[in-house]
Amino acid sequence: MATTTSTTALHPQFRPPLRAPSRLLLLPHSSYSSFARARARTPVRASAASASAPAQQEAVAGVPWGCEIESLDNAASLERWLIDSGLPEQRLAIQRVDVGERGLVALKNIRKGEKLLFVPPSLVITADSEWSRPEVGDVMKRNAVPDWPLIATYLISEASLEGSSRWNSYIAALPRQPYSLLYWTRAELDAYLVASPIRERAIQRITDVIGTYNDLRDRIFSKHSDLFPEEVYNIETFLWSFGILFSRLVRLPSMDGRVALVPWADMLNHSPEVETFLDFDKSSQGIVFTTDRSYQPGEQVFISYGKKSSGELLLSYGFVPKEGTNPNDSVELMVSLDKTDNCYKEKLQALKQNGLSASESFPLRVTGWPVELMAYAFLVVSPPDMSQRFEEMAVAASNKSSSKPGFNYPELEEQALQFILDCCESNIAKYTKYLEGGNGTPQVSINAKQANRTLLLKQLAQDLCISERRILYRTQYILRRRLRDMRGGELRALSLFNGLRKLFK
Repeated sequence: MATTTSTTALHPQFRPPLRAPSRLLLLPHSSYSSFARARARTPVRASAASASAPAQQEAVAGVPWGCEIESLDNAASLERWLIDSGLPEQRLAIQRVDVGERGLVALKNIRKGEKLLFVPPSLVITADSEWSRPEVGDVMKRNAVPDWPLIATYLISEASLEGSSRWNSYIAALPRQPYSLLYWTRAELDAYLVASPIRERAIQRITDVIGTYNDLRDRIFSKHSDLFPEEVYNIETFLWSFGILFSRLVRLPSMDGRVALVPWADMLNHSPEVETFLDFDKSSQGIVFTTDRSYQPGEQVFISYGKKSSGELLLSYGFVPKEGTNPNDSVELMVSLDKTDNCYKEKLQALKQNGLSASESFPLRVTGWPVELMAYAFLVVSPPDMSQRFEEMAVAASNKSSSKPGFNYPELEEQALQFILDCCESNIAKYTKYLEGGNGTPQVSINAKQANRTLLLKQLAQDLCISERRILYRTQYILRRRLRDMRGGELRALSLFNGLRKLFK
């Protein structure tokens, strides 16, 4: 995860999720997941907030850089430039593919365990890259701007120079419209993701990017308007550059965890069946990945974007895996204290002391739920006479203690499971209402491109909601079975007890 320095007034909430340190976080490529990535093919309207208005307003993402995601001409130009700039002969080529629209395909037989790519560090963009306009970079570095917004600004600066930037061929091959939730309008988020918890994360991400831009504008850009003209450095271009970073930036463990954009490598698409990731290889002095399976000529070569849920993949990459194909899928379940509980204040205090709040979300997977959720449920249903245990329950819910001391409360288990079941069924009802309610469409201007975009977004949202509801259904089934078995055992015990009473009468 990217961090900020204490000397910088970066928007306080902005902590972009990087690809796992040992996993690629690349887009059309890192951390995530299905697989026919459906992507919009035209410039679209991005939801943005002005510096003064908390509500989001629509802004046209009309950046002049980049290309349509399926463009092979730009990709071929990128490959020629990379080769001319020192990229060694590759065993992969950029082609149009079924999964990801553009991808890297094997030219020859590739064995499991082979190292591929070999992109030299000179062809990698990092926070230390040389600026074509050094005076712009000097101002950013004097203000101790952290890596993420620094690289975002670098990308805009280089893009604005077009042919006079050494990165022109790379930038021309980047998608003009990154397909993440950064580019959904607030109306689209509200209409299509009303049932999914990923909606709130998307809104927060947009808010954080806008806050970061506003901070840079107020502290730096406005004071150096000759270097940072607003027609170049504005919210539309920052949404574009951050969209590129969210979908393509990787962390390279063997380069001291440096974050980087890696041209060519970021044409790799994701598969949940592979675990290989990018890193710097000291022996070859290049960015490589080691295959964990073999490939035949013509087969697309994949990499892992990390163990991401379908919602996280949509959030950063703009695609949703086919239902049931993502082994890392999960859905966040929101649970809350009951405000009418006589012990509400005491329970809330215990939670706050352990960094939690009255409402928390926990990930549900097809395979089960975390012990922290069970601990939170124990706290919610615990009676006043267990007030001395509130603290240990809150500790267990916060994951501060690996041993989870005193975590077993058999007298509360049935109530806790019923509480989780009630929360699941409440969420299932929301998904069902959305999926069976016609998937409302926000009011927009109607034209062919907008109609195609609307169909695309509705399909992505529907695929995500079906996937998340599937997990909730599975959890509901498990909980009902467990409660039925518990209650069945209680009834059998009660029946046996009553039989004994009659025997001794």
